[in-house]
Amino acid sequence: MTKYIFVTGGVLSGLGKGITAASCGNILKARGLKIWMQKFDQYLNVDAGTLNPNEHGEVFVLDDGSETDLDLGHYERFLNLSLDKTSSVMSGQIYQAVLEKERSGKYLGKTIQMIPHVTDEVKSRIHLAARRAEPSGRSQKCDVLITEIGGTIGDYEGTHFIEAIRQMQYDVGKKNVLYVHVGFLPYLGASEELKSKPIQNSVHDLQAMGIQPDIVIARSDWPVNGKLLDKISLFCGIEREAVIPLESVDSIYKVPMILEKFNLDKIIAQKLKLKLRSSNDRDWHQFVAKINKSHKKTKIALVGKYLGMKDTYFSVTEALKTAAIYNNTSVEICWVDAEEIESASRRTRLLKDFDGILVPGGFGSRGIEGKIAAIKYARTKKIPFLGLCYGLQLATIEFARNVSGLRGANTTEINPKTPYPVVYIMPEQEKLIEGSQYGGTMRLGTYPCLLKDDTMARKAYKTKNISERHRHRYEVNNKYRERLEQKGLIISGTSPNGQLVEIIELKDHPFFVATQFHPELKSRPLAPHPLFMGFIKASIK
Repeated sequence: MTKYIFVTGGVLSGLGKGITAASCGNILKARGLKIWMQKFDQYLNVDAGTLNPNEHGEVFVLDDGSETDLDLGHYERFLNLSLDKTSSVMSGQIYQAVLEKERSGKYLGKTIQMIPHVTDEVKSRIHLAARRAEPSGRSQKCDVLITEIGGTIGDYEGTHFIEAIRQMQYDVGKKNVLYVHVGFLPYLGASEELKSKPIQNSVHDLQAMGIQPDIVIARSDWPVNGKLLDKISLFCGIEREAVIPLESVDSIYKVPMILEKFNLDKIIAQKLKLKLRSSNDRDWHQFVAKINKSHKKTKIALVGKYLGMKDTYFSVTEALKTAAIYNNTSVEICWVDAEEIESASRRTRLLKDFDGILVPGGFGSRGIEGKIAAIKYARTKKIPFLGLCYGLQLATIEFARNVSGLRGANTTEINPKTPYPVVYIMPEQEKLIEGSQYGGTMRLGTYPCLLKDDTMARKAYKTKNISERHRHRYEVNNKYRERLEQKGLIISGTSPNGQLVEIIELKDHPFFVATQFHPELKSRPLAPHPLFMGFIKASIK
């Protein structure tokens, strides 16, 4: 029977609850268990696709095209697996499903209430994730489903999730359910001590809602002494060994090893009656051992416009760090505001000292001329360049303007009246927009790509057929492909039918590659992405 672990958070948000949940999955998978991960978010959005990156961080896209919270990226990286739509549930989905059932008469005229209708819908998503099916229809039942509950205990908008997971212990039996609570130990400068009262109060709030946590993870930016853990154990009614300190570290990938040191895997196994095999996490330990070993440093400019929070380009920065580790170097990632580069007087000063330049994905007009200027700088100064999604579109525009002589070339996203629409909405997409199906025009999820021989992309991947994750609406206009190629632009990757441009590159350049897809979404600590590997390798040189 599937076992269920629910991870809640207390005191404040941003504790690393997602990293903790992913780390639990990491160490249990290493002990031979089949793990699946799931995130419940309180937002009334149906998915994360419309959330502002400056407020919420990156949108992480799955193989099936689901637009999700960035914690799904942690899960995939820590467990080295690919998740699906059952792994991401937002309150908007829950309420939408309940209302659709009510409108279609499936509740047979009953009064619709939070309990049982909304909570039953939540529980149905838990069971769906636990027994999800492959496309072939074969069951993929997991040994352990780990579900992270977004937000903080005490948030009104998350009460339906808390009530649903409370009921689970009675639905499937307490021996099959385990609750992990992650709380924060704040440091009080006046008395120079950590305070446990906020964690105690958050546990009491959880207990008041009918849930007694089995394990408490005490997060802190400072060293935690045993007496403090004794106090939490006493006041919260939790075994002392199940109160685990988790101090901040210089790399999130060290967290599984820390939790393992405090026997989290054994505590979970004992409480859920799980059989563990000998740990097979040697590769993970070897990867972690390489972190911070190199004294060499590669300096990369990440030219973006969503610079309001560090999680905006999280998968990109992690892919860079991972590739650097495997290239026996470390990477210094400097965020450069694209709008600042639009000023010619600042451009050279801002970009001159970098070993590589990366232009990530994005939408809209703000900062694009700065990004185009950065791409031109990388092209003309022979600085290794990697463009992602919008980065490919803007690299195409830069080449069209400055090499192919198509002055005024642009994307119709920014200038619908451009004389040279080298990036545009395809005719079949326009029909969907006219039919008020704007969301349906996005290319989301995994699509196949065919690589051309004797190209940087083919050399990096070491195979001809690949598949990558997409999240975009506009495409390179085939009307201009021949002219661009005549001037030296290499289209090194296309859709299998040759109609969609997936990768472009330049020949006489140390490394100049741009992709229509998001390769960062498939980079893993144990499997660095080949294009990031090639980019870092070129930047070192």
